[in-house]
Amino acid sequence: MQIILMEKVVNLGQLGDVVKVKNGYARNFLIPQGKAKRATQAAIAEFEAKRAELEETQADILAAAQARAAKLEGLMLQITQKAGVDGKLFGSVTNANIEDALKAQGFEVERSMIRMPQGSLKQVGDHPVTVVLHTDVAAHIVVSVLGESIS
Repeated sequence: MQIILMEKVVNLGQLGDVVKVKNGYARNFLIPQGKAKRATQAAIAEFEAKRAELEETQADILAAAQARAAKLEGLMLQITQKAGVDGKLFGSVTNANIEDALKAQGFEVERSMIRMPQGSLKQVGDHPVTVVLHTDVAAHIVVSVLGESIS
């Protein structure tokens, strides 16, 4: 299916690109989320008429994401979990726990924005985590997992 992108999509293209994708991807994800429209002659003409407005909106979204990233960059987040004597956690620290800790500090992020390269944190210590706020903007934070002894 030929679609026209209404915003930048990772691994697909930039705003205004006409690309060919599988039908299900377009119908079930891109079109319902407003990221794309079918590439008909009318849709392309409508897009060209609104192109400046859409580019300005995308620039504003990018600037807001960069401002949020500047506040988040280098943040040290502390999470306390029950742990054994050897520093191994009972359970793990997931992106849901990190999301809750960030919300407690006043940062609005979604769980899907938190990228944990090694998966859930299962050991006491400092772990680097990436928060992707926009396709072009990522902030790097450190999650410090503290062990709480069981008495």
